Amino acid sequence: MKQSHLHASWESVAAGASTEADLRQALPFLLPKKMSLKVLVGVKRVIDYAVKIRVRPDKLGVVTDGVKHSMNPFDEIAVEEAVRLKEKKIAKEVIAVSCGPAQAQETIRTALAMGADRGIHVEVPAKEMEKLEPLHVSKILAKLVEKEGGDLLIVGKQAIDDDTNATAQMTASLLNWPQATFASEIKKADGELDVTREIDGGLESIKVKLPAVVSADLRLNEPRYATLPNIMKAKKKKIQKLKPADLSVDVTPHLEVVEVVDPPVREAGIKVDDVDTLVAKLKEAGRI
Repeated sequence: MKQSHLHASWESVAAGASTEADLRQALPFLLPKKMSLKVLVGVKRVIDYAVKIRVRPDKLGVVTDGVKHSMNPFDEIAVEEAVRLKEKKIAKEVIAVSCGPAQAQETIRTALAMGADRGIHVEVPAKEMEKLEPLHVSKILAKLVEKEGGDLLIVGKQAIDDDTNATAQMTASLLNWPQATFASEIKKADGELDVTREIDGGLESIKVKLPAVVSADLRLNEPRYATLPNIMKAKKKKIQKLKPADLSVDVTPHLEVVEVVDPPVREAGIKVDDVDTLVAKLKEAGRI
């Protein structure tokens, strides 16, 4: 009974409607809603988390030549979340963005193999990349979001190389968009995002209106492994090349690295027989 009524309703509405818009207005439940969000995701090429970091002899940076690089782990989580939004038909397109030398395209290809639709590579030579600051990246991302007409920007909460945790916040400020940082859960509802944030005291739930900037925390999801067929498909996906100047972004550094040093070697611990000896040792070391 219900099915025949729906069929009759569809025929009667279709007969009097000339466009899809007319159909939606007259009987919205008969047609699925279109995917709406265009999502940009920031992906950074960093030294792989399993590599032991070595300070350069000049003490102005770390050794990068001949060292394995990979996508920043928090950015992997950001890509995974964007792809999941597309799979849920919440997003219509996922664009992976990376700044860096030619090798940054490998990072973009990884995002494409995970499910992103296309990439944008903002070319920054390796020497300049060493001095590229979060503010520069924020300006580049803001310009690209405006250029692409993006609705949502997702980035990792921080990069494991510089640990600044600043790009999402500054990009939101430049765009004058709401921000939801340290996200561990994201849900879309009526033009808003319901975001659960990880904070020092536990979890915080907030609502932000779209468009918005989100930074991904560790427990947001578990990134998928790119399958061989998707890796092959990623090779055919488009990567647009730009320079910061094309976006009217000046990447002149504001900061100067004075010295990079290894952390002090940790001294071996000792065992004591009783509390009195422990207190005496702590006094000797100037701890109490």
